[in-house]
Amino acid sequence: MSRLSLVTIIVDDYDEAIEFFTDVLGFVLTEDSPSLTNDGRPKRWVVVRPPGAETGILLARADGEIQRAAVGNQMAGRVGFFLEVDDFEATFARLVAAGVPIVGEPRVEPYGQIVVFDDIYGNKWDLLSPT
Repeated sequence: MSRLSLVTIIVDDYDEAIEFFTDVLGFVLTEDSPSLTNDGRPKRWVVVRPPGAETGILLARADGEIQRAAVGNQMAGRVGFFLEVDDFEATFARLVAAGVPIVGEPRVEPYGQIVVFDDIYGNKWDLLSPT
């Protein structure tokens, strides 16, 4: 095994998720292709990633009751995603200006400066600038 290629976030709507990840977080849309579910229904294969990153996020539209219930709570209320940035202050200001829900105040920990924020669906992320 050599690398982690993708992780999945279950979303309600492809286009609103793409808009959040590209316009608010500054990710790049690297793929948006028609695809099919295992039982032949249409879906899209949508991948976003931070500029220059190898690992991407597959934005998967919820399919069925169980998946719809997981939207926004994929990590059971814990921080499950970690966005490392070079310029913490500028990125934090961009999130605040975009109205992204911020959980608590920025703080410094032994591993870096962090603040928790919620994505468009309520999944918790750490915005992190390592020391």
